[in-house]
Amino acid sequence: MEAAQIVSLLIQASYFVAAVLLILGIKRMSSPVTARSGIQWAGIGVLIAVVATFFHSEVPGHVLIENAALIFVAIAASTAIAWIWGKKVAMTDMPQMVALYNGMGGGSAAAIGAAALLGAATQTHFENHLTTTQTLLAVIGALIGSISMTGSIIAWAKLDGRMDKTFRFGGQKLVNGACFLAALLIGLYSVWHLQTQWIVLFFALALLFGVLMTLPIGGADMPVVISLYNAFTGLAVGFEGYVQGNIALIIAGTVVGAAGTLLTRLMAKAMNRSIANVLFSNFGGGGASAQEIKGSQKPIEADDAASLLYMADTVIIVPGYGMAVAQAQHKIWELSKNLIARGKSVKFAIHPVAGRMPGHMNVLLAEAGVPYDLIADMDDINPEFPNCDVAIVIGANDVVNPAAKTDKSSPIYGMPILDVASAKKTIVIKRGKGTGFAGIENELFYQDNTNMLYADGQDAANKLIAGLKAVDGGGGH
Repeated sequence: MEAAQIVSLLIQASYFVAAVLLILGIKRMSSPVTARSGIQWAGIGVLIAVVATFFHSEVPGHVLIENAALIFVAIAASTAIAWIWGKKVAMTDMPQMVALYNGMGGGSAAAIGAAALLGAATQTHFENHLTTTQTLLAVIGALIGSISMTGSIIAWAKLDGRMDKTFRFGGQKLVNGACFLAALLIGLYSVWHLQTQWIVLFFALALLFGVLMTLPIGGADMPVVISLYNAFTGLAVGFEGYVQGNIALIIAGTVVGAAGTLLTRLMAKAMNRSIANVLFSNFGGGGASAQEIKGSQKPIEADDAASLLYMADTVIIVPGYGMAVAQAQHKIWELSKNLIARGKSVKFAIHPVAGRMPGHMNVLLAEAGVPYDLIADMDDINPEFPNCDVAIVIGANDVVNPAAKTDKSSPIYGMPILDVASAKKTIVIKRGKGTGFAGIENELFYQDNTNMLYADGQDAANKLIAGLKAVDGGGGH
């Protein structure tokens, strides 16, 4: 067997190993117990694929040699930036980082498509041998990748507070539709008539559409949007993998695209809405519920709240984005351990779209060391609320709002929620009287069995811990 054949076999074997590691890694990410190792496995798979690509026969040697310095500088710089950023990023900023990194993935796929299409148009390097099928897939991958990149950047800006949660103007849907149709038609035209000026215009329109598509989407829909753009990125990578003849990219992109699509469907289902409704409705854009909420919010002191917890047998804690803002997850877990030490049953209830990205609350609780068997999802925990003595809501708002069941004029009507309203007693830890990310008032805060503990999450947890110890004369742990 010739040396070239041996190298080719080793490359294909490396791609196969990389693909297997990526698939197993994503599988392990589905459980909090194995998520960390899943990320590590997938990372090793990506590293193997990157190294193998340097020896790929489809990449001319002179191309690698001429650009070796730039390639290694880019790898070193990006690795250093990602490592430092990953170490320093606050949990409240994690959704923004996920959105940006996803946008980079989409942008990379679009860049591969751009190199292939422009190379074929100018007859440079190895891209001029594209078949019609490869050219079509390059266009599709570039379109999806471009939309994912700029759309993810807008999502980052909204999550980071750098842009209003919604931005709308008259005739917006018509403008958006015309932009997408123009990009699609120019892209299809370019499949058979590769000309530089048309390719450049195609990319400009595709990038613009990503911006226009994301601008009107409300902030409350960002978890679904992030998941959708993740699916887009995966599909774009898979298409461009076919163009490059790279099996690892094809498999990895397909798996990520499929996982992102399933997650998007689950997230949309958790809000009782279709994906089209998420993309084209005005949900999450602010405004109040049409029904006037009667009554008033009833404050409670921390010592009184601690007494309620001391007398309770069952406690359910519902975390939300406010807990992340206050970085209160560690103190809440300390409070929980104090309750458990006193013989209380304590569970955490997680809504699928709580926070600013899929799984945000699970990540926070895992960081604090909360055992996985104490964390329950919405469907499992909802039947337990009627028998719950005290429910503690910290930072959650829209996902516990009874208006989703009672107010047909509410923007969130029909969205499945955590049934906190049916608990015997509810304590809401909140810094003030503001509305949630969807911009609507919460009926739960006005119920007779609800009391508001106005305080920062960490401060409230500390006072509740001290209050518990004071009630039993310093007993417990």
